[in-house]
Amino acid sequence: MEENQRGHVLVVAYPAQGHINPHLQFAKRLASKGLKATLATTHYTVKSVQATTVGVEPISDGFDKGGFKQAPSVEAYLQSFEQVGSRTLADIIVKYQNSDTPVNCIVYDSLLSWAIDVAKQFDIYGALMFTNSASVCSIYWQIHQGVFTLPVKQEIEAVSLPGLPPLGYSDLPSFVAQPANHPAYLAAILEKWGILNEIDWVFCNSFEELESELVKTMLGHWPLKMVGPLVPSAYLDQQIEGDSAYGASLWKSTSDQCTKWLDRKPENSVIYVSFGSMANIASKQIEEIARGLKASNRPFIWVARDTENKLSPGLGGEAGLVVSWCNQLEVLAHQSVGCYVTHCGWNSTLEGLSLGVPMVGVPQWSDQPTNAKFTEDLWKVGVRVKKNEEGIVTGEELNKCIKEVMDGEKSEEIKRNSAKWREFAKKSVSVGGSSDGNINEFIEKILKREEKKTRL
Repeated sequence: MEENQRGHVLVVAYPAQGHINPHLQFAKRLASKGLKATLATTHYTVKSVQATTVGVEPISDGFDKGGFKQAPSVEAYLQSFEQVGSRTLADIIVKYQNSDTPVNCIVYDSLLSWAIDVAKQFDIYGALMFTNSASVCSIYWQIHQGVFTLPVKQEIEAVSLPGLPPLGYSDLPSFVAQPANHPAYLAAILEKWGILNEIDWVFCNSFEELESELVKTMLGHWPLKMVGPLVPSAYLDQQIEGDSAYGASLWKSTSDQCTKWLDRKPENSVIYVSFGSMANIASKQIEEIARGLKASNRPFIWVARDTENKLSPGLGGEAGLVVSWCNQLEVLAHQSVGCYVTHCGWNSTLEGLSLGVPMVGVPQWSDQPTNAKFTEDLWKVGVRVKKNEEGIVTGEELNKCIKEVMDGEKSEEIKRNSAKWREFAKKSVSVGGSSDGNINEFIEKILKREEKKTRL
């Protein structure tokens, strides 16, 4: 193959906000270091991507009008994405083949493990991107290795796994604790572990200092490279000029309104509440959250995307602002915000850590229970709520946790730890940092066009 002027990396994202954000951010990092980077995502999400330094190409999941919502089931959706996605991803590679910048690496979302077959078809590099923590990924790997089997018994005291603290039943990812509830997602997650030896890199949106024990334990087991936090550069290292947002919001933001409102509040006084882009919260739980916020007697911003109709009238007023969406980073970075009530999705957890905001964890599903456990017990940057026997977080419990984080006995330690992890996060993506170094090594290999390693 002839030498090309520069490497061209095609970054393929699963079409959900929490997946597009880190993939697009990774593509922007590569572009800022001189590579050509192109983000590939589905037809109905591609129009929401606005990133001047990164190319954008549509691929098809077979449901081009409305994607996942059009599909009859999760199984049908993932199956269709594999069939149609493989073909349309190959079309993009063919499109660039005779240009000055042929694609020489695919970096793909860990839910789309079929993308490695496309990379092999064209004899180009393939790299997997985890959008969970490395710790959560290692739990799935241990299941694949047969270290422990599913289903996990509810009465178990704790699961002990290499590189991780002991995990109780309620600390495990929901796909592991209740495998029958989401069989298609679990199958998609477990599928990739059998082909690890065929992958050139395994990237993770995390940083070495945050998961140091796990990184040491996994050395030699998978070619793991930490490349995060994949958060817009303006909030961390400021290496990428003008990079103050991810650049791909699937919802209309109300940032100006939020910023103006926050500007009128005292420092560290505001509670920011958001349960992420995939949250579906019961009316009763909404009422309890509202009660807890009211009882706290503190100003709050609550992002309640699909729940406005479930909220008690008159909840907002000057004390509280209820919005359908906002630029979360802008809000978390504001000096008035002193506490983040979060579902503990991985992107949100990383954003809280990167911006040094103490957290109250209200996990719902997927990897969130494990992230909430680590937030409280390992990184000590917040507390996790306890649910009652109906699985509801009461207003009293939420208020108690908010108080604990903002002015309880542990609040000073929590604030100190939050500031410490923010510094580690900044350092890791800055020049000379661990994640920055891993990205530079990857680029060097792409640019050198070293011969593909001999496959075992």
